[in-house]
Amino acid sequence: MLFIRLTIESFRFASSALRENKMRTFLSLIGITIGIMTIIGVFSAVDTFRAKLQSSVDRLGSNTIYIQKWPWEFGGEYAWWKYVNRPYPSEKEFYKLKERASNIDAFTLMVGVGTKTIKYESNSVENVGVSGVSFDFYKTWNFEIAEGRYFSEAESNKGAPVGIIGFKVAEGLFPQGDAVGKQITVLGRKVNVIGVFKEEGEDMLGSSSDASVILPVNYLKNVVNIQDNGPEIMAKGKPGAPLEEVESELRGLMRSIRRLSPRQDDNFSLNKTTILTAGLDSMFKVVNIAGGAIGIFSILVGGFGIANIMFVSVKERTNIIGIQKSLGAKNYFILFQFLFEAVMLCLMGGLVGLGIVYVLAFVAHSLLDFDVVVDGSKVILMFILSTAIGLISGIIPAFIASRLDPVEAIRSK
Repeated sequence: MLFIRLTIESFRFASSALRENKMRTFLSLIGITIGIMTIIGVFSAVDTFRAKLQSSVDRLGSNTIYIQKWPWEFGGEYAWWKYVNRPYPSEKEFYKLKERASNIDAFTLMVGVGTKTIKYESNSVENVGVSGVSFDFYKTWNFEIAEGRYFSEAESNKGAPVGIIGFKVAEGLFPQGDAVGKQITVLGRKVNVIGVFKEEGEDMLGSSSDASVILPVNYLKNVVNIQDNGPEIMAKGKPGAPLEEVESELRGLMRSIRRLSPRQDDNFSLNKTTILTAGLDSMFKVVNIAGGAIGIFSILVGGFGIANIMFVSVKERTNIIGIQKSLGAKNYFILFQFLFEAVMLCLMGGLVGLGIVYVLAFVAHSLLDFDVVVDGSKVILMFILSTAIGLISGIIPAFIASRLDPVEAIRSK
């Protein structure tokens, strides 16, 4: 009950003081507002980009390993001269891996032949990525089909001239819709459209199926030399199989298939999505630290401003403090009263800063269709930071006020 009474009385005193000095209150809030806005804004931006990155990585498959010629690397020196003479994975190696692997749920042989112009009658779409994939592609890559279907295993095995096209390709070639069942020209050959990918938009990794055409790899190898186009193998581990075990098995199998001696280095790369997330996480940490440092500096500047305001407030209300003490107010009441005012000032600034971040997030969503992640943890962070800086800024002025002699304080008038 005593604490509740203290809080109510302190709130009344603080509200009265803030209303009487509106301009001073406003100016003292600016530093805290900017600091909280900077910290929460940077953290929210990092969380947003991390969430979008994770969404992009999920499309690649969290339990999928890519057997490729070139490694994915971040930072340091990229020793390209070590990799340039490596052979690309081959179709023969693909079938041998399928025969021998025990921890793998699905293998996909994928070959990209670059960007081409796709035609349908008088319509054409340029810069379309054309790729050939084996049947298990649907298991190793996350995608959705908006119209039609995926090609069957029989169509894949016999190399049927069928294909699935991206949303933008369908939109460009068939403005009136109804792409499924039509014949388009790909690489100078007629291909039947059996499906259309759902619109995705470009993700953070720059990948999207919107401007792509997927064909059975057994059909594509009748049109081009797939080995000259840098094939790669995707391997997805069985459910529950640790990624490290999958990677270890693949490394052993590839070394065996390529007959590498124990002293020879791998002449292939096993790439996984954790390489991407680890590299970008280190970048996000730097951004977090830089943004946090700027925000803390702004908050400290605001804290000094609030401390200065509190010293002025103590000076202005010295005689009132004397009267309160003469009427029986205890030191802890005076101390709590001024501390409460300092914390209240900081919380007001923090709420304004948090509100600005939410407004900017709403504007970004409404105008740019860009979702910014501002979760509940940011609200908790705002309360913790605001309360802490309020206590630090107000403790010395509050202590001085609580130790004033009542007689001397009343005479100060």
